[in-house]
Amino acid sequence: MIIGIDGNEANIKEKVGVHQYAFYILWGINKLGIEKDSKNTYYIYLKNTPRDDLPKESKYWKYKIIPGKSLWVLTRLMPHLWKSKNLDVIFSPSHYLPPLTRVPSVCTIHDLGYLKFSGQFKKYDYWQLKYWTAISIYISKYIIAVSESTKKDIVRHYPFASKKIKVVHHGYDKHLFRDNISNHVVRRVKKKYQIPKDYLLFLSMLKPSKNIEGLLEAFALSKNKLGDIKLVIAGKKGWLYESIFEKVKQLRLNNDVIFTDYIQESDKVALIKGARVFVLPSFWEGFGMDVINAMASGTPVIVSRIASLPEVAGKAGIYVNPNNVKDISKAILKVLLIPAKEYNMLVNAGLKQVKNFSWEKSARETLDIIKKAGLNKLP
Repeated sequence: MIIGIDGNEANIKEKVGVHQYAFYILWGINKLGIEKDSKNTYYIYLKNTPRDDLPKESKYWKYKIIPGKSLWVLTRLMPHLWKSKNLDVIFSPSHYLPPLTRVPSVCTIHDLGYLKFSGQFKKYDYWQLKYWTAISIYISKYIIAVSESTKKDIVRHYPFASKKIKVVHHGYDKHLFRDNISNHVVRRVKKKYQIPKDYLLFLSMLKPSKNIEGLLEAFALSKNKLGDIKLVIAGKKGWLYESIFEKVKQLRLNNDVIFTDYIQESDKVALIKGARVFVLPSFWEGFGMDVINAMASGTPVIVSRIASLPEVAGKAGIYVNPNNVKDISKAILKVLLIPAKEYNMLVNAGLKQVKNFSWEKSARETLDIIKKAGLNKLP
């Protein structure tokens, strides 16, 4: 079988969210496909030369560079695929499939939050997401949903797609995220980002859906009872983030909040491990990858009781209403002021919960779905 994959989401230097998902899935498929099933050939389509951190090219794993920029899937990939006669299936780890191909297609849908919170997106991004996602859902042979929550959203908005949705959860990098990271490594990273003492950690892209302003208000309510503790907001700037920095000024938290900007994966490990608690009070999440990373690192998690987060954190999560600042504040105080024995119980619950997730499992289930679609090649 000849399998095509749009690899552009993985071929990015500063990987966040979908980029990380695509990267780990690509590596997982590579290991499964090359080591255990050399009957298949994989073509990874890119608009730029593959980065050094992607799997190396081999007899069965080939990169096809198709230069281009805006609307690359439509203007460059789709015409190329239309001419390809040997391809059996095409997989996109994002919402954006080529609308017209000769072969069955599979895509991953991460969430449909933009349909509920359209005001939290730039107009162009919103309309592209809305209509292109709908097209991808319609034309795909199978749809991979990253959570049961996302599957339910797809079925609610697109009932016709119910029978072709397969849920495949994310995993986590077991070699990176673990609870035995040394204190020396943690101290080095804290020094790098000028974090003096104990801290709460928010880690995600800075954008409206993450409810960072609500977290800032909750932290302002809590900090007088917490002593000298900082709030670290780590993550790449996304969109419509300017009001976050204004909120810090309004609440007079300039000396209490530390912004790190984008965090490299190697630093992220120690940053998560060193935090007293990981807080993600999002208005919605398709999955919440760093919730798993935090639990695997032995850091308790406070998350919203919405969308996929209860599915991910399970019994290990401390849950809040993202629309209630006092509720978030109360949860922060609860975790940071409880006795050591209860705190350790939260840690152990998280370490137990992450055993349900792995990138190996994700890649195997994803590849099975792709191959199943490829067996139904269009005439």
